[in-house]
Amino acid sequence: MIQVYTGNGKGKTTAALGLALRAAGAGFKVYIAQFVKGYCCSEHKALKKIKNIKLEQFGRDCFIRHKPKQIDILLAGNGLKKAKAIIACKKYRIIILDEINVALQLKLVNLKDLLDLIGQTPKDIELILTGRYAPKQIIKSADLVSQINEIKHYYKRGFKARKGIEL
Repeated sequence: MIQVYTGNGKGKTTAALGLALRAAGAGFKVYIAQFVKGYCCSEHKALKKIKNIKLEQFGRDCFIRHKPKQIDILLAGNGLKKAKAIIACKKYRIIILDEINVALQLKLVNLKDLLDLIGQTPKDIELILTGRYAPKQIIKSADLVSQINEIKHYYKRGFKARKGIEL
């Protein structure tokens, strides 16, 4: 099954990590590939304590706010190759490609390559794609799509990301 969490609201990664936690509690092995992100967040510390969840990052220690560099393209490409290998090994029941839609938007990965990966995913593996800007082709290929929309956000009042809440 293919799940997509997209939209401009807060909570796409949080929803995917909640699913990872639920799956780990059921005894499933979970693999998380984070695209665009390369910095440590509080959830990483918690995830390290859960033996059947593995997280790898394929981004630099910043969030890309300007034109991506060649290293960003290389890292994201490595992440997509790794995800393909993880799917092929059939060791993990849940595979999360966090911020993959943002990586698509920034042209760090190729849409055709991601659609091929989706097409090669066995039905007994849950593949979760997160991030804003999910293209219509990704939405069409999914079995479940959640659109998370911002109605109100405290960032617009000048609040910064807070440890344990956003970081």
